[in-house]
Amino acid sequence: MSFRKVVRQSKFRHVFGQPVKNDQCYDDIRVSRVTWDSSFCAVNPKFVAVIVEASGGGAFMVLPVLKTGRIDKSYPTVCGHTGPVLDIDWCPHNDHVIASGSEDCTVMVWQIPENGLTQPLTEPVVALEGHSKRVGIVTWHPTARNVLLSAGCDNMVIVWNVGTAEELYHLDSMHPDLIYNVSWSHDGSLFCSACKDKSMRIVDPRRGVIVAENLEEPMALQELDSSNGALLPFYDPDTNVIYVCGKGDSSIRYFEITEEPPYIHFLNTFTSKEPQRGMGWMPKRGLDVSKCEIARFYKLHERKCEPIIMTVPRKSDLFQDDLYPDTAGPDAAMEAEEWVAGKTAGPVLISLREAYVPSKQRDLKISKKNVLHESRPAPASSTGSATRLSATAAPATVPSISTSTAPGGGGRLEEVLQELQALRLQVKEQGERISRLEEQLSRIENGDV
Repeated sequence: MSFRKVVRQSKFRHVFGQPVKNDQCYDDIRVSRVTWDSSFCAVNPKFVAVIVEASGGGAFMVLPVLKTGRIDKSYPTVCGHTGPVLDIDWCPHNDHVIASGSEDCTVMVWQIPENGLTQPLTEPVVALEGHSKRVGIVTWHPTARNVLLSAGCDNMVIVWNVGTAEELYHLDSMHPDLIYNVSWSHDGSLFCSACKDKSMRIVDPRRGVIVAENLEEPMALQELDSSNGALLPFYDPDTNVIYVCGKGDSSIRYFEITEEPPYIHFLNTFTSKEPQRGMGWMPKRGLDVSKCEIARFYKLHERKCEPIIMTVPRKSDLFQDDLYPDTAGPDAAMEAEEWVAGKTAGPVLISLREAYVPSKQRDLKISKKNVLHESRPAPASSTGSATRLSATAAPATVPSISTSTAPGGGGRLEEVLQELQALRLQVKEQGERISRLEEQLSRIENGDV
């Protein structure tokens, strides 16, 4: 009898984290010291935003993702708040729009220029006033355009239509104590809140009712450590992996969620020397899929922002379909008015295959482009078999198209056009065949076949 231990199969069992080199960090950033349990950092594929120290009010810095290295002390900031900024969040449907909540009791929405800031930004696109105490949470609706939720220390939740600067829903009687966190459901029909009274509530904001409260038993219970720092969870619905970071901690723990008991499976822990003051999370469409990157964090030190890359080790340099299912794109599924009228829709999904850039060794796109522009098909054989394209064959001479009115010129032009059309069709078929073979190869290498 064999007593060999059976290891659970998972494509994420060997995920590992790796910080980038020093020259790819954002240095000399004075991260805010305000006492609040938000992430202090928000990221999208174009910009990195960090809440920073400011005199005479509140400010946050917006840097282009590629602007790494030492940041000049005079670099312009977004500084329209009169009190410290507590939370920031990028709009999921516009990479140039960001919302901020502050101790001055206001929510402001800002438009960032295409190439970033060249001078301090003091005037928001819209200022939303409705809270009586400081605003510590701002989060955008995942599928409806211009819908923003804010929560303050007045224990109120307000849902705004940013496009018209009006309150859509004012929920002031659901939370008896301080609201710690709010998160929308995948389709934005509900939101979940965590409160200081140790209760978790699932709320339908359009009906103004609590759908569920104080759920009886958790599906699973995982003890992390005895630290009293706030935990910052980041959940990836595409891979069902949850990453847990603790403020003041120096590690990132990650788990895989499954539908079968025990539901939560510990994967690994990324540990570094310095504690984190906050953490940013890059959306899936901003990752480097050619390197099998499944997550990227932006760890805030006292005076630095350090990207940390989570990678699945794979030998193949092909696009990995199993790691990158279709994910939420930048397009809104509906307008704010449709959502208010009762419409519910999931996010508009996009494929990350288009963002895949093959390595030079397997640059199939260039190969196909050369075939299209520099070669012509050989004459079909008498048996009618299809002509095969060879990337190593010497390119034949492309016939010139004459515009003269010589006899027979029109027939020659028609012949060349037909030949070109047949070649384009053949290249398309070969491209589809290559894609199918790549997918088969990827499944074989991953052990799925």
